[in-house]
Amino acid sequence: MPHVVCEPCIKCKYTQCVAVCPVESFREDEEMVVIDPEVCIDCGACVPECPVQAIYPAEEVPEKWKSFIQLNADKAPNLPPINEHKTPLAEQ
Repeated sequence: MPHVVCEPCIKCKYTQCVAVCPVESFREDEEMVVIDPEVCIDCGACVPECPVQAIYPAEEVPEKWKSFIQLNADKAPNLPPINEHKTPLAEQ
């Protein structure tokens, strides 16, 4: 199962996670990054890079954020890839 970006990323958008992804599975919108489940290889490299603990394996997403599994899947195909670290929204 792929990894999922959850609520803590909204309006924060730290991007250390995208720089370590070996398959460029991250996509970016105005408020957050999401993971394309069709591209993610479930390596977990992104998890320790997220300073707000927003990334989980799909089977471990907390109950309160289960909707983010579908949100990532729905948003990802329509968003541009991101593979380089940027200044997070929280610091702008």
